[in-house]
Amino acid sequence: MLTGKTIVLGVTGGIAAYKSANLASMLIKLHADVHVIMTQNATKFITPMTFETLTNNKCIVDTFDRNFSFDVKHVSLAKRGDLFVVAPCTANVIGKLAHGICDDMLTTTMLATRAPKLIAPAMNTGMWENPILQDNLTKLKGYGYHIIDPIIGRLACGDTGTGKMQAEEVIVEHILAFMAKEKDLAGKRYLITAGPTQEAIDPVRYITNHSSGKMGYAIAKMARLRGAQVTLVSGPVNIKPFCGVDVVPVKSAADMFEAVTSRSAEADVVIMCSAVADYTPAVYADQKVKKHDGDLQIELKRTQDILGWLGEHKPAKQTLVGFSMETENLIENSRAKLLKKHAQLICANSIAGGNTGFAVDTNKVTLISSQEVKELPLCSKEETADLIIDHIQTLA
Repeated sequence: MLTGKTIVLGVTGGIAAYKSANLASMLIKLHADVHVIMTQNATKFITPMTFETLTNNKCIVDTFDRNFSFDVKHVSLAKRGDLFVVAPCTANVIGKLAHGICDDMLTTTMLATRAPKLIAPAMNTGMWENPILQDNLTKLKGYGYHIIDPIIGRLACGDTGTGKMQAEEVIVEHILAFMAKEKDLAGKRYLITAGPTQEAIDPVRYITNHSSGKMGYAIAKMARLRGAQVTLVSGPVNIKPFCGVDVVPVKSAADMFEAVTSRSAEADVVIMCSAVADYTPAVYADQKVKKHDGDLQIELKRTQDILGWLGEHKPAKQTLVGFSMETENLIENSRAKLLKKHAQLICANSIAGGNTGFAVDTNKVTLISSQEVKELPLCSKEETADLIIDHIQTLA
């Protein structure tokens, strides 16, 4: 995802510097060209050789080091870097950057670059909460820096509080959000649903389906990578959302109806990828239904039709996309759904094969609109999501 991109990774003198080696490795695996600049204090925690081995590039520490082919390194790296990331970033370096102090290779190069800049602070809770530090962060935000806020955790001093650097995986997500895709959806607002709903029978039991939410979460991620403002209304799933996606958790079909319909008017694109229950128990039992001899009958009533409501109340310039999961007559049933729901596109997929449908990482979708039927190839759900978004762009 980062092929052809040059990332300059700054490492400062905090205990979290050991995590930067894994961060560099993860970026290399995404095919980025990674150049590391360390402060002198950072070398007390981890050696430059570690980064040189991982990146196959010289790790720069000394501004006046002559042991490389001549160029003005802080200028050449400043021009070459597509993105600058400082992880961990200490309170000291934050203060220097906020006030334009350039007394080492890292701060000098940071001041010289015009590339986007991300910093991932890591420090003691008292330092993080200090108003001077917070004022410096406000200054950096005003200068266009993107701050990856630390989290609550056990710190090196033994305290537990805010100041722990975000996990390497989270930092990589922030990097991908900047670098992985062209921002052709910038300014667009996507409303996406994902996952199953749970229709309660009693306090213990509920009716649900096999949806894992993977397809909806993949669409949300790819839309976010392409620059869209994404709201994801999600039923109960075991997936961590991509950074920057606004997640609205729901349980029942009624919850999802309320969450979607109250937000839909502001969306440019609405994608109903969730597997919403068509029926819900007519009566909810306040107490657990006890087992008894004989069969148990549960009366069901229809849930509100979210896609149908959206089609009837769709703003003129909004694109409405539905999903159709079928076991037979895929095209015919999906075409009927397209017309009935007043949607612009139905993404039809079958659960007949073991490599499509629920809980797997691949999918094979047929896109059905009033103009055409287009079969997508079998590919990963993220690749499928990208292809679906490409097609939506042609409808807008």
